[in-house]
Amino acid sequence: MRAKTVNELLQELGVTQSHSRPYTPTDNPYSEAQFKTMKYRPDYPEAFEGFPHAQGWARAFIQWYNEEHHHTKLALMTPATVHYGQAEEVQKQRQRVLDEAYAAHPERFVRRRPKPPELPDEVWINQPNKEPDAANVPAEPAASDNKPGAQPTSRAESEASLDVGKHLATVEQPLSSADESDSFVL
Repeated sequence: MRAKTVNELLQELGVTQSHSRPYTPTDNPYSEAQFKTMKYRPDYPEAFEGFPHAQGWARAFIQWYNEEHHHTKLALMTPATVHYGQAEEVQKQRQRVLDEAYAAHPERFVRRRPKPPELPDEVWINQPNKEPDAANVPAEPAASDNKPGAQPTSRAESEASLDVGKHLATVEQPLSSADESDSFVL
């Protein structure tokens, strides 16, 4: 991040930072899972040849992640399908296919009629703590009880778009006297 500091970028995007406790990667499991997905891609480079290479790779990855990658926590749908309100129609299509399979070969389904995975009502990255019951309030908050980074209003405040170019334009500023041949490792 040479163009602006991470803090400046996050403030501009309306993102509240959260930090894991040292040596506890389970504090941010969804973020960690996304990083693993990124780094285990077959085309993930050992090193980036420069900023344009890193930028191009990140654009392609984000497009794939939002438009093509089927997420288990989203009932095997893409984020774009859910974000743009197409999930209900996809669920109906899946159910039609399963009904046809059941009608053709009911013996293959020994327990019950098949159903597609259900879409969750909500999906969070580090869901904020609910208001605690008065009887269950701990005397001292644990280290992990700090307010997590997810903001309940962030989706409403964000642009209603998964357009990679639109969002990356926010962080892309001309490099100031940077050597384009520098190698970047993420």
